[in-house]
Amino acid sequence: MSAAPISGAVPAAAPSPPPAVFGLRLATGLAGVLLAVLVSGLNENITKVALADIRGAMGIARDDASWLVALYAAASVSAMAFAPWCSVTFSLRRLTAAAIIVCMAAGVLCPFAPNLSVLLVLRVVQGAAGGALPPMLMTVALRFLPPDIKLYGLGGYALSATFGPSLGTPLAAFWTEYLGWQWAFWQVVPGSIVALLMVSWGLPQDPLRLERLHQFDWRGLLLGLPAISMLVVGLLQGERLAWFASPLIGVLLGGGLLLLVLFFFNEWSHPLPFFKLQLLSRRNLSHALLTLGGVLFVLLAVILIPSSYLAQVHAYRPLQTAPVMLMVALPQLVALPLVAALCNIRAVDCRWVLAIGLALLALSCVLGARMSPDWIRTHFYLLQAVQIFAQPMAVIPLLLLATTGLAPQDGPFASAWFNTIKGMSAVVATGVLEALITRRNHFHSTVLSERLGNLPGAVDVPGLAQRMHAQVVTLTSSDLYLTVAAIALAMILIIPILPTRVFPPRAA
Repeated sequence: MSAAPISGAVPAAAPSPPPAVFGLRLATGLAGVLLAVLVSGLNENITKVALADIRGAMGIARDDASWLVALYAAASVSAMAFAPWCSVTFSLRRLTAAAIIVCMAAGVLCPFAPNLSVLLVLRVVQGAAGGALPPMLMTVALRFLPPDIKLYGLGGYALSATFGPSLGTPLAAFWTEYLGWQWAFWQVVPGSIVALLMVSWGLPQDPLRLERLHQFDWRGLLLGLPAISMLVVGLLQGERLAWFASPLIGVLLGGGLLLLVLFFFNEWSHPLPFFKLQLLSRRNLSHALLTLGGVLFVLLAVILIPSSYLAQVHAYRPLQTAPVMLMVALPQLVALPLVAALCNIRAVDCRWVLAIGLALLALSCVLGARMSPDWIRTHFYLLQAVQIFAQPMAVIPLLLLATTGLAPQDGPFASAWFNTIKGMSAVVATGVLEALITRRNHFHSTVLSERLGNLPGAVDVPGLAQRMHAQVVTLTSSDLYLTVAAIALAMILIIPILPTRVFPPRAA
């Protein structure tokens, strides 16, 4: 054991190939990876939104369909953790192209699955392929972009956190309403073909580094893969199975946490790890990862709350909710480059850009907490308009803080950390929001029932049950908005304490 780190340190520390000159070809490759990431993210969000139509068409029960979401997410987050290591070993272009092909092929086959078991396997395969793509985008941006425009490339990566999720509902509505539920799966094909051509032509071909397999972290894989998968499945199935009242959830969460601790112990001392824990000593990276979890919680909530409210209170279908989501999604194509340009000015401290973005998100949620059962789609437009710049202002500074000053050989490790935390945070946010919604619904329903029970003749009021349901959903939505606003404000409080000032990258 003592000799292995000495003999194996050379491949791990071997310098990357000389950087290619940035031009049309590399720009095309970067755009291809960005397109592939967006297509993959849309695939995940669209199939979630269209799940009711998919269940009805394929004859899948609600409880069984929940495993389609949980297993896809488990495979996706796991791939985010291990893909950066594989990209160094097998080359960036090979891994990216393979992931695009597999994601597209699985999407084509999903509607033809003869039973639920086959569909679950296809979704796991597609989840693993889709999850491998976001780390490739960050790696490409860090490795190939010239310093003066590197932040714009990272801004493109931010689209996966702002643009993609908001666009999922409108696209799902379009496919299911006009072309059929199968297109919830097939929509990956056109974009994937274009992305594959761009990546194959644009990205340089690195040599294989198969010597790294001599020190492959088998123990890390056998600990980390089940740890991440168990935690993801446990969090996404927890509310449905009543959390720790279910032995399965207890095993998944308890066993997952134990394996995760053992995984990190292994990674600390392994000569060629998947995760470099020593990077967490960098205050800015640790702050970015911590704040990223809170930001993703907020971004997921501000999508879920209006969609859920409009569907439950006013029976909106996804197509009717689409304008609310597009209000934020489409302007991101302009807002993100503008925020990147702002953070690229040397005199601008990105920490305060982050603080302003979080404050705007909190403001949007405070305004939303004033909602009433009379609110319809148009009442949410002001809230969404505030988020147009708030969302990129809360994401791009985190990317700058996390990546500034990284050594080239640490790029894949930073990508593994950032993307895994991003994927896991979305899962945690989903589980927590579902639990909060259930508990606040029960609380408000109980309180209103008790109050009505004390009013003589109240039970005879026409439409009482429907009005009570609308009131419960509205009060719960208001509570969620206030909770999210508090989280956004809490993240502002740690900005003066933890991160240090960084400057945008510049050419020497």
